[in-house]
Amino acid sequence: MYELGLYYRTTSPIILFIKMNKKSLFFLILFSVISQGYAQNNFEWFDETIAFEERVDALIKEMTIAEKCGQFLSASPKIERLGIPEYNWWNEALHGVARNGKATIFPQGIAMGATFNPSLIKQVASAISDEGRAKFQVSKSIGNRGLYAGLTYWSPNINIFRDPRWGRGQETYGEDPFLTSKIGVAFVEGLQGDNHKYFKSTACAKHFAVHSGPEALRHSFNASPSKLDLNETYLPAFEALVKEANVQGIMGAYNAVYGEPVNSSKFLLDDILKKEWGFNGYIVSDCGALGDIYQGHKRAKTAEEAAALALLAGVNLNCGWIYNNLTKALDQGLITEELIDERLKKLFLIRFKLGFFDKEESNPYNLIGTEVINSKKNKELARTTAQQSIVLLKNDNNTLPLDKNIKSLYVTGPFAASTDILLANYYGMSPNMVTVLEGVSEKISLGTSLEYRLGVLPFQKNLNPLNWAPKVAKTTDATILVVGISNEIEGEEVDAIASENKGDRKDLRLPQSQIEYIKEISENKVGPLILVLGTGSPVSLEEIEPLVDAIVLMWYPGEQGGNAVADVLFGDVAPSGHLPITFPKNVAQLPPFDSYSMTGRTYKYMTKEPMYPFGFGLSYAKTKFNNASASTATLKRKQSVHITVDVKNTGAMKLQEVVQAYLVPLDIADYLPMYSLKAFKRIELNGGETKKIQFNLSADDFMQINQEGVKSWMKGNYKIIFSNALPSKRSQDLGAAIPVEISIKLK
Repeated sequence: MYELGLYYRTTSPIILFIKMNKKSLFFLILFSVISQGYAQNNFEWFDETIAFEERVDALIKEMTIAEKCGQFLSASPKIERLGIPEYNWWNEALHGVARNGKATIFPQGIAMGATFNPSLIKQVASAISDEGRAKFQVSKSIGNRGLYAGLTYWSPNINIFRDPRWGRGQETYGEDPFLTSKIGVAFVEGLQGDNHKYFKSTACAKHFAVHSGPEALRHSFNASPSKLDLNETYLPAFEALVKEANVQGIMGAYNAVYGEPVNSSKFLLDDILKKEWGFNGYIVSDCGALGDIYQGHKRAKTAEEAAALALLAGVNLNCGWIYNNLTKALDQGLITEELIDERLKKLFLIRFKLGFFDKEESNPYNLIGTEVINSKKNKELARTTAQQSIVLLKNDNNTLPLDKNIKSLYVTGPFAASTDILLANYYGMSPNMVTVLEGVSEKISLGTSLEYRLGVLPFQKNLNPLNWAPKVAKTTDATILVVGISNEIEGEEVDAIASENKGDRKDLRLPQSQIEYIKEISENKVGPLILVLGTGSPVSLEEIEPLVDAIVLMWYPGEQGGNAVADVLFGDVAPSGHLPITFPKNVAQLPPFDSYSMTGRTYKYMTKEPMYPFGFGLSYAKTKFNNASASTATLKRKQSVHITVDVKNTGAMKLQEVVQAYLVPLDIADYLPMYSLKAFKRIELNGGETKKIQFNLSADDFMQINQEGVKSWMKGNYKIIFSNALPSKRSQDLGAAIPVEISIKLK
């Protein structure tokens, strides 16, 4: 005989007392399934007429301590009796849905920064979340609720690319806090959607805070920037994403700041993030970072103490294992159940706002079908984004664009036929990846004689003396040489398998094998030599630049990279990308890698002449700036000013230009940035066309950070300079437009 004790109440399972024999077992199972479904449908937290907060409160009230503590891990188990499905929080969407099969691969983050086009990046992020929603529905249908199948994306990376040796800098939008903020806000808005009730997916800004290498030290490193640098450089993008984009996730970095591990820092997570900025989402640790609280940083003596410190500081979710010790921490009196409930509520609010506890038909995002995944529209968007990210660094004697009817052409180099150079890190899978060789082959005349040879291996130490590839350049009208570094050389410590520095770089040069091959091609060429460079970070080109006729920087351009490069090389699209990071001449121009002082770093504070300045990028026509003006020459606190400039395309070819406005202090404190980007706009100009461009600057745009880290109204004389690159002699020597300026006095 079998005996079950069951009882009923409004928000609990149906329970009866019955007896039965084995022959009735089938009916018992059937009854159990039916009764469970009936009970779940009647749980208060499934009632869509009730506000999300009340539903979450009702759910947490019914959970046991063990059930609550189990939900703090990124791989959250199901709680069948309460109708809570399994959910894995870890997913990536840096430049496309990553590690989850077929998806459109967009250009890497640094390339998005090079577009200077927030509206385009918002479209990219919206396409990514469309694909993510569709994939999520399919994953559920096959019972896949595991790693990389969810809708909580741990993207974007808005750390400041303060040092070009950092291997993960490729994930960022560059070295400027203002540009990073604008691109980052757009990306978050595209990911999270615009529905008044539901999120399409959720974004997570990482890595908070003051994090940008070295990779080898990240688990124990302590960053102690000045208050000025903290608030002028390292925090603004995070603040913008919280206040302007309502980002729902923040990831705590591995490192410590001012001696306290980020994930146990009440100063960063509570005082700044929550109290000062009003953040209302969830905080997740970088994977394994809570273990660093006591293993790397030695801040705690036990795992229970580490768990308690993180929970007290504000960490809601643990990617790792430390929160397995929450029940022990509770038993030891290190935390309270009230704190557990408070932290858990944020996690469930996210899941409810994603629609996980509502009927399928209630959430309009569930209507997004699989036809969006790697669709023709998204592939075209990937191509457009790659086009706008490509930076033309050199074009002697108008070498480019090439004629599609060129009689003979040689394409060579270690990455000419490589899909690896397209991918970067945190990537998806696409059956439509187009290499540079394929893009060029598709573009040129069917009558053109095209030859391809690899020529050299990417990281080969010794050249083969029998290599005839360099001599082919003697037989063709032009040579396209595709070189670079890849995710095997630069990246995260666990992925950069060809790196000797855990993903970082000791210097900025190309591998020596590639440098030697460029020299050989240059010595043997007859026609012009066009260097196409794939990279996620600045490359030192001082040794190479004199040897080539043109340099095209394609970054890690995504699945349509080869087509986009060919579009630019042959003039179907004029190059319009601009550098989101300074390219130094060599590593000797850089301060020590492990110094987080901004002195000597980025365009704002660098006094040495770079190879290529921030904001620089050539095109196939010249731009001229004229008639700069301001609505007022003096500005009082709380006033705004309208600034305008005429921008003319002096050439015949249609182009897109990025108009940049920089604030320059003249007689103010000597510790202020020499230049600060305050506004930018991508515009389109037909041949000979002039447009008047206006920016509206508020009083806050003129605020400066003082040495105490406080925003201040600093009276004195300033300039606003309009240009299409950092306004400097070096920019003009390279071919940038002559800047124009206006004077502003703060009173």
